[in-house]
Amino acid sequence: MTDTRRIRPGRAVIALAMSLSLYLALALGRLQAADALFVEALAVPGGIAIVDLGEADTPWPEAVWNDRPVALVEQDGRLKALIGVPLSVKPGSHVLQLTHADGSRKEASFVVSPFAYEEQSLTITNKRKVNPAPVDMERITAENARLKVVKSYRADKLMTDSFDWPLAGPVSSPFGLRRFYNDQPRRPHGGIDIAAAEGTPIMAPADGLVVDTGDYFFNGNSVFIEHGLGLQTFYAHMSRIDVEPGERVSQGQVIGAVGQTGRVTGPHLHWSVGLNGTWVNPLLVLDSDSPPPAKP
Repeated sequence: MTDTRRIRPGRAVIALAMSLSLYLALALGRLQAADALFVEALAVPGGIAIVDLGEADTPWPEAVWNDRPVALVEQDGRLKALIGVPLSVKPGSHVLQLTHADGSRKEASFVVSPFAYEEQSLTITNKRKVNPAPVDMERITAENARLKVVKSYRADKLMTDSFDWPLAGPVSSPFGLRRFYNDQPRRPHGGIDIAAAEGTPIMAPADGLVVDTGDYFFNGNSVFIEHGLGLQTFYAHMSRIDVEPGERVSQGQVIGAVGQTGRVTGPHLHWSVGLNGTWVNPLLVLDSDSPPPAKP
């Protein structure tokens, strides 16, 4: 890890252990099957492609797309690949690479359809959060290297079979918005913003393992949770953090509170869902398209 000022040795141990378990599982074809497939398929940029690979014979192959390992699950005797599609991917035909235990290789194709997201303009009073100073860029570069490691964490089996919303409240910014900060284009919105008062408890939406916490330049106080097979959730702008890296959390457990740290216009929770190292629409893992209303 590059940002040694901000990462404790324990986090490196977690990363190494989880990476080893992943690659051993891939090599031996032992990724655990899912009892029920709760993920919804929507093969668009920012969506999830579910590719049927045929009968779930063992050992399972290694599946890779865009040089990243892809989650494999079994459903009704069929082997399926769950592929997180980046918002930056061009629509069209794509190829999943499969490597079997005997060294033979095959391909499975899938199609990503186009999808148009809306635009959003925001005014940020702290100009350095839009155009960082050179000293800020040093920190951001180190944090980006750290994020790359965090997003590569994965356990060799799913830890949950359902997701809840992390808190009640209205969605103030949906996933995928093409964002402009002070009239300057920036990356599309890789999560959902849920409006809530500062101090509102944030709950783990599913069982998982905390793989990182910390204060990031843009994201403020943040938490990352791995739910298995590279399915992760990310929480930003928190006022406080109540969990630590390496801690197992249960669905409904309080992990922190809503705040306005980092680049914000007011208190809210930014919540992201990741799959094979890329952010996808959180609605694809939820039963309801909107969180419960906040209590008066």
